[in-house]
Amino acid sequence: MKAIFQPGLHEFAQYIDMEKPVAGPGEAIVQIKAAAINHRDVYVQHGLYPKMKLPVVLGSDGAGVVVELGEGVDPAWKNEEVIINPALNWGPSPHFYGPDFKILGMPDNGTFAEYVKIEVKYLHRKPQHLSFQQAAALPLTGLTAWRALMTRAGLAQNPTGQPERVLITGIGGGGALAALQFAKAAGAEVWVTSGSAEKLQRAQELGATGGINYREADWAKTLLAQTGGGKGGFFDVIIDSAAGPGFAKLVDVAAPGGRIVFYGGTTGNITDVAPSKVFFKQLNIHGTTMGTEAEFADMVRFVEKHQLVPVIDEIMPLAEAELALRKIESGKQFGKLVLQVS
Repeated sequence: MKAIFQPGLHEFAQYIDMEKPVAGPGEAIVQIKAAAINHRDVYVQHGLYPKMKLPVVLGSDGAGVVVELGEGVDPAWKNEEVIINPALNWGPSPHFYGPDFKILGMPDNGTFAEYVKIEVKYLHRKPQHLSFQQAAALPLTGLTAWRALMTRAGLAQNPTGQPERVLITGIGGGGALAALQFAKAAGAEVWVTSGSAEKLQRAQELGATGGINYREADWAKTLLAQTGGGKGGFFDVIIDSAAGPGFAKLVDVAAPGGRIVFYGGTTGNITDVAPSKVFFKQLNIHGTTMGTEAEFADMVRFVEKHQLVPVIDEIMPLAEAELALRKIESGKQFGKLVLQVS
């Protein structure tokens, strides 16, 4: 089969021929139709994870057709169109993953290949309203956004019965866009930040009420003026992937009793947060990453119920995966980069 192979740290991903996997007990072979790139794939290239294991076939996101079954697998799975949950071995606690947790695409061979081997319990039937390319854009960022918004921030548990106000930072990436779509479908009022006026405009076309360019020197004050939040803050829920020095401004725009959830740290460590602003406003700050098997199933059902379609920036052939990885690294995309596999 053809696959995208990462031979070592800081090396180019290679388009190679390799042996097709064989299904073991409880496993299936999925013929991948489309796969999507995540920043995680770039981070694997650069060795930014503990317990790195290379070489490996990259890729966490994929959608395709079940073509082979291992021993003990229900024959009904044969020929099913599926998407893959890449969060493997979460463990028994819903609060934190266990010691055996891993993500498809390192250490195990991933979805940037014509075929992938996966335990059947991580397969979900593809929502019928989605193409393979759209379905492939959903799993990793969709799961991360779902847990951040629905579980950690508790958006669906609003006690007032009124629409909550959500701020999503860095709109344009897959996780931020998924959070925007989920929040809008759940009835929230959504605002966004970006360093690009074009991305702010496109977010409003997707349903955002408004947004602010975080490159402005005093963007937090400007945003509160736009929203009418005043000095007390405005946003019940804030979903962030940057952290860094700008995190202090998220504390400023959070409403009393607000929840700030972050799943990344692209701008570095959190600094200059005044503790008094956190405890006097009774803020809740949560870290999160990926999600449980139950959360993945809930996310897929929500997407089906609301007929949501992930935002795709570009579809590229599998052989051009290295070019796609560099585009993701540049941060210029709006939506997911998808690889057409077969």
